Amino acid sequence: MSRRVLDVGNCSADHASISSMIESRFDASVTQVHDADEAMQALADGQFDLVLINRLMDRSGASGLDIIKRIKSDANSASTPVMMITNYEEHQQLATEAGAVLGFGKQALNLPATITLLAEYLD
Repeated sequence: MSRRVLDVGNCSADHASISSMIESRFDASVTQVHDADEAMQALADGQFDLVLINRLMDRSGASGLDIIKRIKSDANSASTPVMMITNYEEHQQLATEAGAVLGFGKQALNLPATITLLAEYLD
């Protein structure tokens, strides 16, 4: 059974890197959206095993933390694991305080620790 990942707010280049890494290491597909409304619609339309949210949305500059709060406050999506993608530890902390699981930074995308972290949700 293939896993599904929702990638929120990453630019095309970062989305390509994230998708390539995930799809080459796991039986998973990655769907890209760009903002909170698209994310909430995607979550309402289908089941995702993991949501990856960029710290700042690529198009609008909106806060990924606000999207995490919105997902976690919605009864239909609250139980879905969400990770923030950021290299900044203080933003990871804020994300986990808002209900996200520990995420990773783009600089760590291909590190064994990141693959192990993702395996908890995608294996």
